[in-house]
Amino acid sequence: MTAEPLRHTSSWPVPPEDGYTVDDLFELPDLPPHTELIDGSLILVSPQRNFHADVIDLLVAGLRSTLPEDLRVKREMTVVLDRRNGPEPDISVVRADAVTGPRQTRYQASDLVLAVEVVSPDSEARDRDTKPHKYAKAGIPHFWLVEMAGEQDAPVVRTYLLNPISKTYDSTGTHIKQLTADQPFAVDIDLTAVERL
Repeated sequence: MTAEPLRHTSSWPVPPEDGYTVDDLFELPDLPPHTELIDGSLILVSPQRNFHADVIDLLVAGLRSTLPEDLRVKREMTVVLDRRNGPEPDISVVRADAVTGPRQTRYQASDLVLAVEVVSPDSEARDRDTKPHKYAKAGIPHFWLVEMAGEQDAPVVRTYLLNPISKTYDSTGTHIKQLTADQPFAVDIDLTAVERL
């Protein structure tokens, strides 16, 4: 007896010769959730770990607790950097006037004051190198990178400020147990609270 060959029931989209555009990202049917567009290529995201989800929840709650009225915190929304780049930061702090309603699917880079990436095993290079480089070139003023560290798998938050001349990010701090910063607005978040989520 021979085994039946595996049948692939879904068809993958064939990329255009010049790569995908942001418009394609929103028009292609049946893309998996959280698909990103980097340099005209679709990036499919692996399932999350608890660390990733819990840190996002902790930071979103902490940011919202001191958020000025003219800003909003959004999680996992596409940000259009240019025609061929539509990444999805884990957290974005956007200007309130950029929020148009519940059916909104994207923000422009100029809408953001902060992009936050929580590093996952499948996205280390993108989160540490590719995305910060692209966010800086697009003019997003602040960037935070969150990684798992130590024996306790605790979050470490590295904060950065855009250098407007070089269009790169300059480090403004490394936060291990407590995230205290005054930019883009005053925040004070107990990072150890992630253990209780």
